[in-house]
Amino acid sequence: MIVQNNWIDISIDLIAWKMIVLLGLIHYHGCFWKNCTMKYLHTMIRVRDLDESLDFFVNKLGLVEHHRKEVPAGRFTLVFLHAPGDESAMVELTFNWDETEGYSEGRNFGHLAYSVANIYALCQQLMDQGVVINRPPRDGRMAFIRSPDNISIELLQQGEALPLQEPWQSMENQGKW
Repeated sequence: MIVQNNWIDISIDLIAWKMIVLLGLIHYHGCFWKNCTMKYLHTMIRVRDLDESLDFFVNKLGLVEHHRKEVPAGRFTLVFLHAPGDESAMVELTFNWDETEGYSEGRNFGHLAYSVANIYALCQQLMDQGVVINRPPRDGRMAFIRSPDNISIELLQQGEALPLQEPWQSMENQGKW
């Protein structure tokens, strides 16, 4: 097809360019109608035993190690983890090499939270690996577990709650959550 009016080509090119820029701003900033000056990066938690914590967060909970930084001068290691396929929010595990006493529970810290595809399946998988389900998903929507350092972790069903199901529906809470 031959276009006889060059201004049509230019107009289409400008519209396409504006859409690309607009979509890029939406993707990069998450918005284009306001000035986004802040982005959530990570939550830092101090861990007593790095190997035990990595076993819990990576092997049991399923997070992915993004990167780590060893700082010999400061005698600490930082390990950044994220949910599979989502690097937008991370957990930073801080391991101080000389800490032998561990850390207090820090209940005022609150909790980490992750949405999950199937809360029943994940809770069963965690239980099979020896993780205590402190607050079982009786409602098909929410459960709580704890890391080896007693960090409370909330698991939330993506979308609507799943239909109520045993054994979850009749399970009691265990410990604090």
